[in-house]
Amino acid sequence: MKIIDIIASPGLTGFYFDDQRAIKSGVKHDGFTYLGEPETPGFKAVRQRGESISVMLILEDGQVASGDCAAVQYSGAGGRDPLFLAEDFIPIILEEIAPKLIGQELDSFRRLAGLVETSKHSDGERFHTAIRYGVSQAILDGVAKAKKRTMTEVILEEYQLPMILEPVPIFTQTGDDRYENADKAIIKRAGVLPHALINNVETKLGKNGELLLEYVEWLRNRVLALGGSEYRPILHIDVYGTIGLAFADDVERMVDYFVKLEKAADPLHLRIEGPMDAGSLEGQIEQIKALRVALKARGVKVEVVADEWCNTYEDIVKFVDAQAADMVQIKTPDLGGIQNTIEAVLYAKKYGVGAYVGGSCNETDAGGRTAVHVALAARPDQMLAKPGMGVDEGYMIVHNEMNRALALLKRAGK
Repeated sequence: MKIIDIIASPGLTGFYFDDQRAIKSGVKHDGFTYLGEPETPGFKAVRQRGESISVMLILEDGQVASGDCAAVQYSGAGGRDPLFLAEDFIPIILEEIAPKLIGQELDSFRRLAGLVETSKHSDGERFHTAIRYGVSQAILDGVAKAKKRTMTEVILEEYQLPMILEPVPIFTQTGDDRYENADKAIIKRAGVLPHALINNVETKLGKNGELLLEYVEWLRNRVLALGGSEYRPILHIDVYGTIGLAFADDVERMVDYFVKLEKAADPLHLRIEGPMDAGSLEGQIEQIKALRVALKARGVKVEVVADEWCNTYEDIVKFVDAQAADMVQIKTPDLGGIQNTIEAVLYAKKYGVGAYVGGSCNETDAGGRTAVHVALAARPDQMLAKPGMGVDEGYMIVHNEMNRALALLKRAGK
């Protein structure tokens, strides 16, 4: 089955592009947006609409395989590629990517995804991660359609992985509405929650961490009140480096604070993502590892999760090799081709580091569904409900696709 044409259309994502640098510097909320000027190159406002590009492969038999190019909410931050706007990148897809794929046989996902991944602009630069991400989704869908199999089965076959017919825990994120949306996640019995978007010291963490501590206590009590005796989700909170800011990157002070957080969360297990931002890959590995070692020396069971500066497959390998974190977030759009996410999960698992197939609220339904098949095949510890910050929609997309895929796989295995 060959690709006979490629078309592309502009789209919107499930959330927004936010200028993380401006937010960290203290710009104020104004309704759903922010006051103040953007600080990251390419941004026209601190918050602006998220954009995507749908890439559609036209197959010989008339079928259409598709994937969505999208970038993360905090584009241009933490070493990531710049802002991704549809009008800038559709011509690149049609003029530079399409000629490489039209006429190709849809016989191997890894071969075709690798062809795009290693391709470069005429100036020698790699294509934007969002392009590689969306095109690889379309290729995976195309190979699955050509072989009349699920995307999960394609991955299992090409990576020689065992089929495990069990769901992967789903991590829901609340956005700034961290109380009401936490209730939604609890009612839906999400396996991991709430993310909580703790991205400002003064308004969300507290100058001494007191606001987050109060929130964790509330969250623990809410889970126990609404969840019943058998529901014990993992609490996973992303703090965007604010703990490091509040405690001046002093490891002992941070460990003392983690002790308080652990007590507040008990009996629920707690993960803290991005406790500090060292400003570089090497610095981040050094600092987050020092915190992890100190926590273990004190017997603190709170896990630290790497996010900032852990962007590419190569970055993830460095964090894993250094045993710098208990878990790495594999932020799918940042890795480019979806094959890199698969390989990153397998690498982390091989060396005993937790793997989290994440991504961004600023993706699309297509990215969320594709990530489900990646997770069912590669078996990370958890995957993100996406897109959006409203809990219901992202959780529905991921949960339902997972159950559909498991039902089809069980039928195929009879």
